[in-house]
Amino acid sequence: MSPPESTPTDGGPDAFGLTEGPTRADALRNRARLLSAARAWFATAEETVPLEAVARRAGVGIGTLYRHFPTREALVEAVYAAELDELVRAAPALLGQFPPDVALRAWMTRYAEFAATKRGMIDTLRAGWTSGRITTPATRERIAATIGTIVTAGTRAGSLRADVDPRDITALLLGVFLSTATTSAPDQTSRLLDLVVDALRPRPPDNPSRIRTLSTSDHRRQDPGGDLTEVS
Repeated sequence: MSPPESTPTDGGPDAFGLTEGPTRADALRNRARLLSAARAWFATAEETVPLEAVARRAGVGIGTLYRHFPTREALVEAVYAAELDELVRAAPALLGQFPPDVALRAWMTRYAEFAATKRGMIDTLRAGWTSGRITTPATRERIAATIGTIVTAGTRAGSLRADVDPRDITALLLGVFLSTATTSAPDQTSRLLDLVVDALRPRPPDNPSRIRTLSTSDHRRQDPGGDLTEVS
């Protein structure tokens, strides 16, 4: 059972984790450290993460955490937004480094990591979205648009199919993440993502010499006794 969360107190140097007002650089650095610590906790924890643990991992006082994130919902929302922004920004960078099909596979790994982090804070997110305390993001729309950017590049390069809707790819990936959410088997996730990418590669053209003309004989076979029998 998680210990109760502390709340900041008034007065004294520990109220905000500092004896003097922090500089802007200090504040930005502390915020980044808190987000990094929270992301690491949310990706691995199997139960609610105490905010004190996040502050300790970040190397700051609990008062500093509360100054940046007055509630658990505020921290979770900030982590989620930062993760989503990084995921979307990763696509152009990967396309600049790799061929589109390779970039897509690398981006899928990033998406899997995003999904893992989300699992650790999904209860808080859902409660916040329902109550209105957390703004509902256009996550699926942004994900599908990002996939569409990579697929369009792959279509132009001839390495990815042009007849697949990015929203369908998004649905496939969500299915992969949901089906492996409780298995703790990253190798299986990787194999499934490989299969998704393989399914998105262009199909080789049909070989006309291998196409048989449909006729009555295609629906019949001769049994061992010599009688012609319908094949279902």
